[in-house]
Amino acid sequence: MSRAAASAKIFAICVVVVGAILVFAPDVVLAMFGMPTTNETWIRLVGALAFNIGILASVAARHDDRHFFAIPVYSRTGFLAAVSTFDVLGLASLVIILFGMIDLAGGIRTSSPLKADARGAARLPAQRVLGSAAQA
Repeated sequence: MSRAAASAKIFAICVVVVGAILVFAPDVVLAMFGMPTTNETWIRLVGALAFNIGILASVAARHDDRHFFAIPVYSRTGFLAAVSTFDVLGLASLVIILFGMIDLAGGIRTSSPLKADARGAARLPAQRVLGSAAQA
């Protein structure tokens, strides 16, 4: 398993767990972020979406799909921009930016192994050539 796949697997586990908590006990997560509890369906829908994103990430990790791994690196930056905008517009509390920053940190955590794996893959063709010459 590549480093990027391992990072995606960790992301998948976290998102599946958070998604399940949001579906079955959303007030636990809301309380962690100092947000008011709710009986509305929206938070459970967010949980269902998160859960399914986690399943997608899990499958991508299992198949070492580097194209999939790159998507969250960029989308997490967009997510932080969105929640920051919500705060500026008074639509959300400052606490939600913390959530966006945690998410961005996860994107950076995935970016580093992607770059390291790419550097390692770039060396492989040269190693094959050198290995072939040594066998001859």
